[in-house]
Amino acid sequence: MTRTEEVIANALAVVASIREARERDAERRKQVFGKIEIGRQLPKIKGRQLSLDLH
Repeated sequence: MTRTEEVIANALAVVASIREARERDAERRKQVFGKIEIGRQLPKIKGRQLSLDLH
C-alpha cells in the first residue's frame, strides 16, 4: 500500500468513526429529549373575561 493509499484509508476511518459517534449522539438525544413534553397546548378560554386585580 502506498503512502497515498494509507492516508486515504486513515481519512476514511476517521470519517466513519465520526459518523458513528454522531449517530450514537443523535440516538441518545432522541431517547433523552423524546421523554420531555415540549409545546403542550395551553387550555383555551373562550367567551370568558378574566378578572385581573391591578391595584
